[in-house]
Amino acid sequence: MVQLNNRKAVNRHDYKCPEFLVSHINLFFELDTKATKVTSVMQVHRQLTGAALVLDGQQLELLRVAVDGKDLQCSEYHQDNETLTIANLPDRCELTVVTQISPLDNTALEGLYLAEDTFCTQCEAQGFRRISYALDRPDVLAEYHVTIKADAQRYPYLLSNGNKVAEHIDSDGNRIVQWHDPFPKPCYLFALVAGDFDLLTEQFVTQSGRNVALQLFVDKGQAAKGQFALQALKRAMRWDEQRFNLEYDLDIYMIVAVDFFNMGAMENKGLNVFNSKYVLADNNTATDRDYYNIESIIGHEYFHNWTGNRVTCRDWFQLSLKEGLTVFRDQEFSADMGSATLCRIDAVKLIRTAQFAEDASPMAHPIRPESVLEMNNFYTVTVYDKGAEVIRMLQTILGRDKFNQGLALYLQRHDGQAATCDDFVQAMQDASGKDLSLFSRWYSQSGTPELTVQQQFNVLTGQLCLTLQQHTPVTADQANKHSLCIPVQIELLLQDGSKQTHLLLLEQETQQFVFDDLSTEPVIVWLAHFSAPVKLHQQNDDSTLLNIAAHATDGVARWDAMQQFWNSKVQQLVAGADAFAILPEQLFSLMGQWLATPSPDLALTAELLTLPDFDTLAEQYTEIPVEAILSALHHCNLLLATRLQRDVVSCYQQLSPQPYRYDDESAGRRKLAAVCLKYIALLPEQNSDVVIKHYEQSDNMTDTISALQVSQQYLTNTFSVLIEDFISKWQDNVLAMDKAFSLIATDRSEHVFDGIEKMLSHPLFSWKNPNRVRALFSAFSLRNPDQFHRIDGKGYNLLQQTVATMDSINPQVAARLVTPLLSWRRFDSDRQQLMRNALQILASHDSLSNDLFEKVNRSLN
Repeated sequence: MVQLNNRKAVNRHDYKCPEFLVSHINLFFELDTKATKVTSVMQVHRQLTGAALVLDGQQLELLRVAVDGKDLQCSEYHQDNETLTIANLPDRCELTVVTQISPLDNTALEGLYLAEDTFCTQCEAQGFRRISYALDRPDVLAEYHVTIKADAQRYPYLLSNGNKVAEHIDSDGNRIVQWHDPFPKPCYLFALVAGDFDLLTEQFVTQSGRNVALQLFVDKGQAAKGQFALQALKRAMRWDEQRFNLEYDLDIYMIVAVDFFNMGAMENKGLNVFNSKYVLADNNTATDRDYYNIESIIGHEYFHNWTGNRVTCRDWFQLSLKEGLTVFRDQEFSADMGSATLCRIDAVKLIRTAQFAEDASPMAHPIRPESVLEMNNFYTVTVYDKGAEVIRMLQTILGRDKFNQGLALYLQRHDGQAATCDDFVQAMQDASGKDLSLFSRWYSQSGTPELTVQQQFNVLTGQLCLTLQQHTPVTADQANKHSLCIPVQIELLLQDGSKQTHLLLLEQETQQFVFDDLSTEPVIVWLAHFSAPVKLHQQNDDSTLLNIAAHATDGVARWDAMQQFWNSKVQQLVAGADAFAILPEQLFSLMGQWLATPSPDLALTAELLTLPDFDTLAEQYTEIPVEAILSALHHCNLLLATRLQRDVVSCYQQLSPQPYRYDDESAGRRKLAAVCLKYIALLPEQNSDVVIKHYEQSDNMTDTISALQVSQQYLTNTFSVLIEDFISKWQDNVLAMDKAFSLIATDRSEHVFDGIEKMLSHPLFSWKNPNRVRALFSAFSLRNPDQFHRIDGKGYNLLQQTVATMDSINPQVAARLVTPLLSWRRFDSDRQQLMRNALQILASHDSLSNDLFEKVNRSLN
């Protein structure tokens, strides 16, 4: 272990096999808001001779300890703030531990807590130790029997993992329900929910003919908003059978939606607990993006049944084993359910902004990290989303069939076990026959590789020579970098209109690839479909990039060409160029064509017409020129609106509103209309009237939010009127009000601070609810660069104060909120000092949680 100011950080190489295992656990819960009694009876057997049993526990009142039915005296065990240690145990015994906890006082939302009047659990990563003393590590798997007792009238539903065994009401009016999960699992996958809900039910027949009862529990009065999620679950179950031949294994599958939840959702075996944001939807309150996210996350948690539950991770350093793989699986599911191009573009945007920024920050780490102070800090875009990119590269290299065979072999070998990333790669290697030892470096090396490409064409011989060079810059956690195996997909666009696709495997620092018998020099589309999470350096002129945007086969490559074009133009503008001089006529002609004759994929057309956002453009710079980027963006958007005015207005008029439906075509129409509306709002003539009409005629939340966002960005007076109307209409609806909180927090004017202050007193805002806090303050710090990065530091101070407030309430949320401050070294000297000051104020707090301490400490040192 290493130490951070006397706080111990765990190293991956410190892993040791558990000294004891637990084969069965019987849990008995007597639920009470202030004093829940938990009785745990464990069948324990020794793995290491002479070792004492050390159980994990936090904030527990210990009532009883017994071995084989005999109570232990205080002198026979040792208890401190983190552990319960029992020496001299027999090799096999029955250990009983009785504890008492207060769910009402648990604002961290880890372990067992009270969400309004609902008992709920969140045990990943180390929450179970807040419920009972246990071997709280993912490599100790046990079979669970759970009994729950609570007031029958107040809590008609008492839920846990597995299948229901029995239920009755005793003479005192208590409901008692028993559950049995036949599949051994680590305690982080344990779940309990108790409350009063509306229940939606369905049946699913598996490919082998088994009937599975599907149950979705939502807050009273919200049943109609759960139908989409329930149908998405059925689509996910069928897709996993068809794509990977994976069938569900219990008699029942349950989902519970709660409003107080730290994460998006949790894959507890047979009983998924969801943030209600990712379950509840109807046309009035949900946008197209909400529907997409719900389907994706429903799929993600279901897919964990095999990649995470039936095979779990040996230790938390292996987290990407389940999360990276399952993110990849949910991306593939979403691509098959809708537009594969748009799904891929969404994934690439996240990698190029949040993940690349994390690589460049003090929190840089590989997808399999080497050390950590607080396990909750493992839940990063690197572990999840770069982890998914690594899985995608494996599929690209091996091909889909071999990849599927490798996944099947991995699940067969390790079913019911806790595995490692090395186990996964080994199964892929054994199934495919391909040596993956070089590829394995992706698991241990941090940072964003940079790929430099050059081309030479011999007109006389028709030979094309491509030179590829890779380099990974030093990161905060690693000084020495090595060559990686990088799959580089390319497309050759020939002058006769023909096209060729090739996969190049770059395995050395520098490699050359030669193509013969070409009649003319082709235009090369590099890194098609974003085949690897790298930064690409190439010398393409405007004409070449616009040619690719017009003619490439891959929609992602077309979009990427436009991203490269605008990155180049913004760089020139930041350097002092004139927008009128550097934007070629070819650009306006091409964008005019897209507006006049949109492709069948209207959402792709919308993406092609949209400039990169601030975060994407900022990734080009070692020192981010905040004002210059924002100014360049504004000037480019204004010039496009002016030059394309007739085409924009004509396109918008052709996209007249239709009765709301959520499907690809309809969502694409709304997305393209929103882009047109943005450009119209920049025009001086009657722009506010068009935006107001768009808002007033909307029959769905997507169009409503589009009008609000456009007015917020460009029509301040209009926005103030519309947002007041929106809040008045939706003031009692938390899903809609979260959108209002975020809109107010992303106001580009200095009025944003008054707006945020006003929202803090709204009846629906609560510091104890992560959704409300994120809707307001994450939106401000992540999506409002104009005001967050104010040169007077007011934005940084607001975030610092918010993080300090949240750390005493919910450390997980606080640690995630602080992220925008961690990259302080990437800004000018004035902003560096202001951001550093904010972090130093946080660091000065004596009672800082481990979650927040680790991030602040690493950033400052």
